[in-house]
Amino acid sequence: MAIRLIALDIDGTLLGSNGKVSRANCTAIAEATRRGIEVALVTGRRYDFALPVAQQISSPLTMIVNNGALVRTRDGHNHVRHLLPRETARRVLEATRAWRESTAVVFDRPVARQVILEKIDWEDLAKVPYYTRNREFLAEMAPLEKCLDEDPIQVMLTGKVAPIREAERHLRGVQFSSEFALAVTMYEDKDFAMIDVIHPRVTKGATLSEWAGLRSIAADEILAIGDNHNDLEMLSFAGIPVVMENGVPELKTRGWHVTRSNDDDGVAAAIQLFALKETPECA
Repeated sequence: MAIRLIALDIDGTLLGSNGKVSRANCTAIAEATRRGIEVALVTGRRYDFALPVAQQISSPLTMIVNNGALVRTRDGHNHVRHLLPRETARRVLEATRAWRESTAVVFDRPVARQVILEKIDWEDLAKVPYYTRNREFLAEMAPLEKCLDEDPIQVMLTGKVAPIREAERHLRGVQFSSEFALAVTMYEDKDFAMIDVIHPRVTKGATLSEWAGLRSIAADEILAIGDNHNDLEMLSFAGIPVVMENGVPELKTRGWHVTRSNDDDGVAAAIQLFALKETPECA
């Protein structure tokens, strides 16, 4: 069956270690869209953080962001939106008070006050690059619970791997764990991890399935490419799941296809092998 939709993770997949989309990846995406294949960026990034990546690609793109909480067109129009109920978010904040310095609440807002932290510490050198890139979107509120005057997209915890793993274990054990889902991303080599606490029915895979249904696209017509834990459900849903060579070991134990690394045009190689060979060129 010919591929009609290509779902691409961004970090560790589409982007190289230099933070750029390679020429080969751009060319493969352009050829796929020219042949009528829809390409979706499916990422844990916020829309505004994913947009600079999309702007490196001249082809039309669908953007499934915040680990599936939102589906947007490139111009920012919402097609699908699943927010975390504010009372659940409040309970999550209370349960993770020990990790408060690592916690932010993310809202679906145009620019200002998208990301709320209890304190922006400009002396924390590890976080200054993030604060600098996202300065226009950030705001402070203490205690953090006071920011919940509307339903957020997510509660986000970021930091070194060990404490974030501890936070994950804690969240999975709380009595109200059925009220939310966890999207976990781990970069062991960088000692960096993040948890997105999102709507209980949201994963990259669940939203990809929802979007495909709206587009009348079958799972067998989807090629998905990813590298990390939060890509598991997306890869499980897709008819052709492909793992990056640089992906986490867990994903490589499932018998899925493995493509080259993100620094060796692995996305382009997978698109060429699984999508372009099966899809006829336009007349």
